[in-house]
Amino acid sequence: MFVDFWADWCQPCRMFGPIFEKSSETNADIYHGKVDTEAQQGLAAAAGITSIPTLMAFREGILVFSQAGALQGPQLQQVVDAVKGLDMEDVRRQIAEHEASENNN
Repeated sequence: MFVDFWADWCQPCRMFGPIFEKSSETNADIYHGKVDTEAQQGLAAAAGITSIPTLMAFREGILVFSQAGALQGPQLQQVVDAVKGLDMEDVRRQIAEHEASENNN
């Protein structure tokens, strides 16, 4: 799932909007959602959004990508391809190792 955090007054958000929409058409197998940070201030705060646009990608409920700033079409497609190609067993293993090391400190 890809989530675009945006606001109507944000010029870079308006530039990124059509690119994100095109990605949703090109990658119909991936859910693309948009969160208006003005209308959903609590959700934006809970997600730690401090700059917009911010793109987040989740896979199997795990945040695997987060970046502020508008991407161009080819850059967004690279992110989509990278997220699709993730070995989620390896991601979960890395998370578990990180949590274990934090608990030992």
